[in-house]
Amino acid sequence: MSDSKNNIFESTVLGHPAGLFVLFFTEMWERFSYYGMRAILVLFLMSSIGIGGWDWSSKQALALYGTYTAMVYLTPILGGYLADNFIGYRKAVVFGAIIMTMGHASMAMEFDHMFLYIGIGLLIIGNGLFKPNMTSIISHMYKDTPEKKDGAYTIFYMGVNAGAFLGILLCGYLGEKVSWSYGFGMAGIFMFMGMLQFYFAQDIFGDIGLAPEKNDAGEVEEPILEFEGDRLNPFTTLDKALIAICSIIGVSWVINDPLSAIADMNFLKIGGVDYANYYILFGVGTFLFLIFSRIFRYPKQTRDRMLAIVLFAVFTVCFWASFEQAGGSMTIFAKNYSNRIMSGNWAIVFNIFNVIITVVPIAIITWVLYLLFKQTFTKFRLSNIILGSSFLVIWMIVFWMINRDFSSTSYVVEYTAIETVEDGKSSFEAVTESTKIPAGAKLVQREQSIIEPILMNVGADLNLLQVKKKFIFLNEEKSANVRNLSAAASPVIKAKVKRIKENEVEIPASWFSILNSLFIIMFAPFFSKWWESKYNPAASVKYGLGLILLGVGFGALAFGSMSIPQGAEVASVSIMWLVIAYLFHTLGELCLSPVALSYISKLVPGRMIALMFGIWYIAVAIGNKTAGKMGGEIEAITETHSMSYFFMIFTIVPMALGLLAIVLSPVIKKLMHGVE
Repeated sequence: MSDSKNNIFESTVLGHPAGLFVLFFTEMWERFSYYGMRAILVLFLMSSIGIGGWDWSSKQALALYGTYTAMVYLTPILGGYLADNFIGYRKAVVFGAIIMTMGHASMAMEFDHMFLYIGIGLLIIGNGLFKPNMTSIISHMYKDTPEKKDGAYTIFYMGVNAGAFLGILLCGYLGEKVSWSYGFGMAGIFMFMGMLQFYFAQDIFGDIGLAPEKNDAGEVEEPILEFEGDRLNPFTTLDKALIAICSIIGVSWVINDPLSAIADMNFLKIGGVDYANYYILFGVGTFLFLIFSRIFRYPKQTRDRMLAIVLFAVFTVCFWASFEQAGGSMTIFAKNYSNRIMSGNWAIVFNIFNVIITVVPIAIITWVLYLLFKQTFTKFRLSNIILGSSFLVIWMIVFWMINRDFSSTSYVVEYTAIETVEDGKSSFEAVTESTKIPAGAKLVQREQSIIEPILMNVGADLNLLQVKKKFIFLNEEKSANVRNLSAAASPVIKAKVKRIKENEVEIPASWFSILNSLFIIMFAPFFSKWWESKYNPAASVKYGLGLILLGVGFGALAFGSMSIPQGAEVASVSIMWLVIAYLFHTLGELCLSPVALSYISKLVPGRMIALMFGIWYIAVAIGNKTAGKMGGEIEAITETHSMSYFFMIFTIVPMALGLLAIVLSPVIKKLMHGVE
């Protein structure tokens, strides 16, 4: 090992190299951008056209959502290959961050469909370059200290979730409360800042992550083989052909799904028969043949370890297919089926709680930033200034958001409705600007609460829009948009302020997603200590626990939604069930996700590390796309069965697989050949 590599361990923060925390903050800003955009994507797509959205169905929105989240995990295998063989990890990270910044900027032009599709495409490409190579740098940093890898990856995972927390909190708030463009745009700004702080501090990694060295023939020098009896396993012509076939099938199927759902362009439908399911099953079978044919060409020890990775990948697919409902069906549940309005003392309690959970984590991250500054400011001044400036902006936005929430006022407004009595039951239809009132119709005055950070006097005029039995306040700009888009049939409802109510606050639907990140920030240090203690369970047991805890979380949602009538479009279920679900989902994630990266880095040869991270992300991609497909059926399942039935599916399947993982623990442990 060169002196430059040894120098990495000379300056430490919290017992780990300072370079780990450069990666921590770089990944934090990337996750800020990813999760911030993801938090509002489905909400934006399903929001009414007049208030900035596209008015898509859940099936359409989740088809695009699933394809996007799948593709950002498919491209890392190509990004890992390019980094391993051509440009190196560090350039891949920088190029990927720049491309993602351009993607977020394009998505900020949310009024045009093409800009959003271009933005999503750029984000997919950028993620492919960025994602596998961050974890690859960590793997090489800890090559000689494998016993500290689990702790390092867990700390790194805290950076991931710190970014997710901030991104969901701020981009979600701006997107829902102010403008979707602001939410999408903010994600790009901080992605760019993260790239700059990494670029100007990259010398802290010494030789790690530079472009691979080549011999006189222009070939990449192979490192010393790590496992006894290991040998090279070059890709054959058949391997390359199968890779091409799998890639074409996978990408074409993933793209075809939203095309068929959104634009009714199904190129896998031939002669009136939809062959999409058969097509993807053939692709999965081909991929499994490729994987196993390569694995069985390795020596026994390497082969067994890679078989263990395959088993982990199967459990990973099932975990993420359920877990990633967070950005889809669980967000829809939060928006349409949860009582998100807090009144009176509960509103005060929520505002105080929200301030605490916002300020304390950011303060802790700022303290970590200060510790990093102490070690690196002299050598990497510009990087630290950029990073510090980013956090200064974050604090400013947070204080603005807190002040806005405390300034929100609740009003009771009055509007005119037509009352209809049928079978002794009254129903009411709000009178809009275009409503033609039938002769003899009974007109009544109805009341509705709205919560806005604006000052209005009793008797003031205002406009409303009714969407799925819920009323939305329209300012002058949104009122004009609604009228223009609706032509002669304006859905705008005229109303007047009747009285000012007690203190109320409406929780944004995206807010609940921050609970996952918040719980990870809270519990990750305990799990890190657990994994480093003598009570550290076997890898498959960790997977099993993760799946079981995930199922318990969905069980809470299944129980909590039992009161929702079959086919209901809206409801007011207690938010307690969402909080419980996110808590157990987070505990399950901590058992599985960060340690999965660590085990892969231990089980495969170093020369294959980026490629194997890419293959692991393929498993995550399959899980994400499956999540989108299953989540898109929420409306169909709740119409034919119930909301409780929908969530019960995600309760039973993960728990059964979790028990299977624990039962298989002795077999998997044997396959790992002593890797702990």
